[in-house]
Amino acid sequence: MITIIPEAPENVAAFNATGEVTKEDFENIVFPVVKKKIDHFHELNYLLYLDTDIDNFTVGAWFEDAILGLKNLANWNRAAIVTDKKGIQNFTDIFSVLMPGEFKSFPKGNLYNALYWCKNGNEVEV
Repeated sequence: MITIIPEAPENVAAFNATGEVTKEDFENIVFPVVKKKIDHFHELNYLLYLDTDIDNFTVGAWFEDAILGLKNLANWNRAAIVTDKKGIQNFTDIFSVLMPGEFKSFPKGNLYNALYWCKNGNEVEV
């Protein structure tokens, strides 16, 4: 299931993925929010907090996620993936070289830093 992270800055489409993630999660929750953000801000700042195993994404969810990326290719500004899984962190960092915009991974304990980075393009000084 995907839910909206309500504490997200206004210019960030932020989501929490838990349990099984389906195609309908993308169609009913992610796409409408992303469209609204792009229409208003003319760019996409996106955050996905992975509170589930990547194996819990159905094939339809992966397909919809790919469509999200392709449909909004020119609008990507910043995207953060928040997870403690090293493989996903590494993939996100490598993927950033292939996509327009900036893609960055953050550990789960740094959710608010990830939100701040999505909003501003820099991190909170600790």
